[in-house]
Amino acid sequence: MTTHGGRRGQAERDAITVEIGYALCSAAFAAAVVYGAVAGPALLFELPGGPERTLRVVGAGLAAVLFLARMVSVLVRFRRSSQPSQPGRTKPDS
Repeated sequence: MTTHGGRRGQAERDAITVEIGYALCSAAFAAAVVYGAVAGPALLFELPGGPERTLRVVGAGLAAVLFLARMVSVLVRFRRSSQPSQPGRTKPDS
């Protein structure tokens, strides 16, 4: 349901779908970059067991946190921008 009580139109549903897809892709890309930056040395070089495991765990944790933060920030920003600045008015100059 929309804020004015009607059903969402196809264009609005498509916009939501595209925004969710963008949020997922950009969050996955950012998480992969962070994981690669933190855990990359453990994957490229032969490190002792402790530091290698620590880098991988810290990289995975940071990647997960970044993924969630990016998803939330993109979707919240989309929700805010889709709401009218002056509810009830149909023309910007009215």
